[in-house]
Amino acid sequence: MAGYNRIVMVGNLTRDPELKQLPSGQSVCRLGLASNRQFKNRQTNMQVQEVCYVDVDVWGAQADSCQKFLAKGRAVLVEGRLKFDSWQDPQGATRSKHSITADRVVFLSNANADAEEESDTQSNSDASEKVSFGTQNTEKFAKVEQEIAQKKAAAQKVESSKTTAAKKSKNEAVDGLPEFKDEAPFEDDLPF
Repeated sequence: MAGYNRIVMVGNLTRDPELKQLPSGQSVCRLGLASNRQFKNRQTNMQVQEVCYVDVDVWGAQADSCQKFLAKGRAVLVEGRLKFDSWQDPQGATRSKHSITADRVVFLSNANADAEEESDTQSNSDASEKVSFGTQNTEKFAKVEQEIAQKKAAAQKVESSKTTAAKKSKNEAVDGLPEFKDEAPFEDDLPF
């Protein structure tokens, strides 16, 4: 039976990328990725943060790009497949671990890094005019969410008024009792 092996992970790099050239000329870059999961412990009622560390192998031209543009602490999205590695250590013990072989690495913006870059390039501009890329996206996202919520509310209001009108017309009282109509679930000219 064929399986499905796909993983998507977002996290921060734990170290600078390590680029190696294979004898065939192929580039491979190893990234260390840390992804956080935050949840509430039901027993202690406290917030708990769990960290998952995994190595990521990136191949080809994308490996060269990772080496050139990424550094420790940078946020990335990695899409690829999970791989199980097993080997013998110098003492003869069998060691193993899971890693990700990346098909795609997306460089995500860091609000702090963007603010530093902006201050380096625009040191003479007014501080109140500086807005990081992440903040702009957050503001745009909030506006879009607000517009969607308003449209949903308007649609629900129209739908509820239609439903109320339909209920009134179907259930009008005759002698104080509701009138029930037996209607077919569909309308056609079938003889049965």
